[in-house]
Amino acid sequence: MNPKMKKFIVGTAIASTVFTSALIPTFANNTSHRVVSGDTLWKIAQRYEVSLEDIYGANPHYRSNPSLMVGDTVNIPSQGQTTYTVLRNDTPWIISNKFGVNVNDFLRANNLREGQHIYVGQRVVIPGKTNTSSTYAVQRNDTPWTISNKFGISMSNFLSANGLKSGDYIYPGQKVTIPSGNKINTPSTSTNSSTPTKIYKTYSVQRGDNLWNIAIKHGIPYQELLKTNRLNESSIVQIGQKLTIPVYNIPVKPTPGPQYGELLDWWTEAQYVLPINKVFTVQDFYTGKRWQMKRTIGANHADVEPLTAKDAAIMKEVWSGNWSWNTRPIIVEVDGRRLAASANGMPHGVQYIKNNNFNGHICIHFSRSTLHRNGQENERHQQNVLIAAGKSK
Repeated sequence: MNPKMKKFIVGTAIASTVFTSALIPTFANNTSHRVVSGDTLWKIAQRYEVSLEDIYGANPHYRSNPSLMVGDTVNIPSQGQTTYTVLRNDTPWIISNKFGVNVNDFLRANNLREGQHIYVGQRVVIPGKTNTSSTYAVQRNDTPWTISNKFGISMSNFLSANGLKSGDYIYPGQKVTIPSGNKINTPSTSTNSSTPTKIYKTYSVQRGDNLWNIAIKHGIPYQELLKTNRLNESSIVQIGQKLTIPVYNIPVKPTPGPQYGELLDWWTEAQYVLPINKVFTVQDFYTGKRWQMKRTIGANHADVEPLTAKDAAIMKEVWSGNWSWNTRPIIVEVDGRRLAASANGMPHGVQYIKNNNFNGHICIHFSRSTLHRNGQENERHQQNVLIAAGKSK
């Protein structure tokens, strides 16, 4: 290649939020695309009428670095099937939601029965999807989450179909694409789509497991794991022992506008959307400043810590440069959702994250969450949650 030839680096139009997994493409008759100036992975996917996830599946090296160079070759998968290697905690329902396919289609493609166990390392088939789509005019108070929920499609597929990233705003009258062939199947017999649903899966205890880390691993409260399996805090589990694990689906709730967050009940909804060890973004409701945090513990509400010293510094700016017990309405951004919440700004108590210039944790409250010291709701926190949800009087 001529050393004087200029290379144009072009990035993808959206940030990659796809999950890392053992995805192995098995598309037949793959074609290739030679990158030209102005290309992005998003544009290439649209040109060949395939999903961005399929592009990543056929070109896995772009997951860690989605930048393109003029002259690069991008493999274009044809319509067909992919195979997937089952990861820890996977269930047929979780996998079908990851790929935006009907869970019954997934079961049929793999000769599985409803409730049948799958195991780590097992190869399963992901049935192909059609690429027909329709358009929709955004209405007042619509958000990407409410639209994807309205049409029963996965959030990641909706964002991909419209060149959006998590947190992007849409406006009334805007035309968006509604991809088909990627319906989400909610495992529920309830006719109320706003009601949380629960299914169960079986987990085999592995070497090094204990009841606490099993609960953390599956994103459920420790006491719920004990109760579900009729155990107590002194119970000891054995390698190979079968445990029943509840798996929750928490439907998206509409908001009065895109600046507000979903009003989720802590006990039945929010604690499952924001489990222990979850990393998320906080947006201050009044200033719009954003920083990252992690839920490290907490039962009556979420005990959280800033990820880095930079995050702690941004947070301190929001509280006027001083750590304070004063509470503020905030938006918790997690997995593409925006939740109404309230936080104080005073580091206190136990600390898990080191080297973040933050000696302790703070408390984030949601609707009906309570204080650890007395089990009572805090009026200031609850009022802030309503403000962040657009429901304050």
